[in-house]
Amino acid sequence: MKGLVFILIACFIWALDTLIRYPLLYKYNSSEIIVFGEHLFLTILFLPTLYMARKKIMKMKPFEMLCFFMIGAMGSAIATLTFTKSFALLNPSLVILLQKLQPFIAISLAYLILKERITKRFLLWAAVSLFGAILISYQDINSAINLIKAGQVSFDRSSLYGLCLALVSVISWGSATVFGKYLMKSNWIEKEVMSLRFVVGLMAIIPFMIASGTGLNFPIELWGKVSILALISGIFGMYFYYKGLGQVSAKVCTIAEMSFPFFAVIINWVALDQRLTVVQLLGGAFLLLGSTMLQLANRKHELNVQVN
Repeated sequence: MKGLVFILIACFIWALDTLIRYPLLYKYNSSEIIVFGEHLFLTILFLPTLYMARKKIMKMKPFEMLCFFMIGAMGSAIATLTFTKSFALLNPSLVILLQKLQPFIAISLAYLILKERITKRFLLWAAVSLFGAILISYQDINSAINLIKAGQVSFDRSSLYGLCLALVSVISWGSATVFGKYLMKSNWIEKEVMSLRFVVGLMAIIPFMIASGTGLNFPIELWGKVSILALISGIFGMYFYYKGLGQVSAKVCTIAEMSFPFFAVIINWVALDQRLTVVQLLGGAFLLLGSTMLQLANRKHELNVQVN
């Protein structure tokens, strides 16, 4: 159960980060500089870890290189950029609706790459968790469905581009869970995975910085808040995430990750006095129940395998 708790702690920490991240995005209108600043700060902090792991890095297998590309370039840098930019091109409700596809991506890849078993019991509790996640975001999902019914969803070039960006973020984050789990099973420790995730993410974001023409002459206030973001979500959030991922299956992890919107709603309720509905609380209860039962079933299966 510790692994599940670690994942939930990570999701809570990531939800805290939204109190700083979204105001910065609205104020400076540059996701590139924020993502670049985070990865630069984190890469510098993790240079000692990279140095100590240099021999291991030099002996890295080709598939492990692919894994680090998927969690660093795609999951850490590009997914954040495409998700943020999709909000400017699509109705936010549609973007949030599309994010509900992420568990399906992760579970499918976990089955194909990690050979994780998909049982009827898993599908039952995964459905309970997904139902809870839908209840948590029911207002946004309902808005998206109403837009579709009313024919207010356009399919012009800009909207299709926004749709593609949203799907890239969904696939990237779903894939990052599975490839991260592969690395944790391959004797890479949390600090090593984090350090390479950040440095690969930094290399991936640089071309976008250059293409956007974004300079580095931003006020000290921005850099100070970006460093806080890096500490909150980059160090603490990612440490608990990979600590948990090392102890749970990828398919259970992706279900637990759906708790992020629930924690965000709670934090907005406490910090910003935004309304928290009974439906959202009920959704959180369903999600927690489903995630817990999935981990208990997964743990029982692991014990049976060890005994046999």
